[in-house]
Amino acid sequence: MKKTILTKFAQVFGDNEGAKAYFAPGRVNLIGEHTDYNGGHVFPCALTIGTYGVARKRDDNKLRFYSMNFEHLGVIESSLDDLKPYKEADWTNYPKGIIWAFGEKGMQVPQGMDLLLCGNIPNGSGLSSSASVEVLTGFILRDLFGFEVTNTELALIGQFSENKFNGVNCGIMDQFAIAMGKKDHAIFLDTADLSYEYAPIKLQGAKIVIVCSNKKRGLGDSKYNERRSECEQALSELQKKADIKTLGDLTGEKFEEIKGVIASDVRMKRAKHAVYENQRTIQAVQALKENDIKQFGQLMNASHVSLRDDYEVTGVELDTLAEEAWKVEGVIGSRMTGAGFGGCTVSIVKDEAIDTFIEQVGAAYLEKIGYAADFYVVEVGDGPAVL
Repeated sequence: MKKTILTKFAQVFGDNEGAKAYFAPGRVNLIGEHTDYNGGHVFPCALTIGTYGVARKRDDNKLRFYSMNFEHLGVIESSLDDLKPYKEADWTNYPKGIIWAFGEKGMQVPQGMDLLLCGNIPNGSGLSSSASVEVLTGFILRDLFGFEVTNTELALIGQFSENKFNGVNCGIMDQFAIAMGKKDHAIFLDTADLSYEYAPIKLQGAKIVIVCSNKKRGLGDSKYNERRSECEQALSELQKKADIKTLGDLTGEKFEEIKGVIASDVRMKRAKHAVYENQRTIQAVQALKENDIKQFGQLMNASHVSLRDDYEVTGVELDTLAEEAWKVEGVIGSRMTGAGFGGCTVSIVKDEAIDTFIEQVGAAYLEKIGYAADFYVVEVGDGPAVL
């Protein structure tokens, strides 16, 4: 891949002298969905698929961007003097946002650069192609210009940029999982205080299979911000009864005791999901530590049901993928992953059942939805790197 992207860089930008190649992974969240902005726990891991980049400093203020995934857009030009989000700037608003965010944090990027990207994460799949681009850009800026930032800070800068520059009210999980990825481990992260531990992913005789629904979705135009504000309102109602900072501070029992203070059934369901999903995530990590992969799978399934019934972010595509997966012998667990409304499911499937899983789920999905899903058997990989 390194050779391919360096060759393409030379074609697009004249030569590749002084250019360096980089990689940042995508991520999948195994359990703990829509908890990251509710002060709960998440359990993501970095993947071996992600975003490749080639970058080189320039002697002027120009920024030139090229994506092998959007070749029809050609080279998109910008400048360090004009770091604003424009609709016509398309995908380049993500790297531009990071350059802007570095400046906001007191790290002015001193000169322009040429940047070529090539991702093998399916676009709009919910596997964090945008966060992958953000972390990759931050990693490149640190390497090219010698900024002193930790990987945790790269994650926070990525979130800051997406919130303030791109206008998506995302939590910290995606950028954190990508920046802090560790091979064969998932990250048990408490989003309330960013304390975390690595938990080994030992799936004896099984693999993680991601199924992309191919229903396109964008975080900004989904119901994401709406769900967020519903949870915030429910939290302020619950705070009249309990001394809590986030919904993640509540146990299931405590929630049941005080939930009557929430004035709307819809908000009650949203809060219920946030509270119980956080508890499921804590239980799931414990199950993994005890090598109880069966229990881990059952908690994944329960997570999907809650996202479908209480949080209402699944939709017919994701429900079909999960429900068909549950019918296949050898599927340990399956659930939607990401923001929802399209995107992907993540399943843990026994090695001997993978072919059957792809065939059965694929056929049922095509028949019901009318177009095909894509299947990716993935491995858990490391965080960003210089190639």
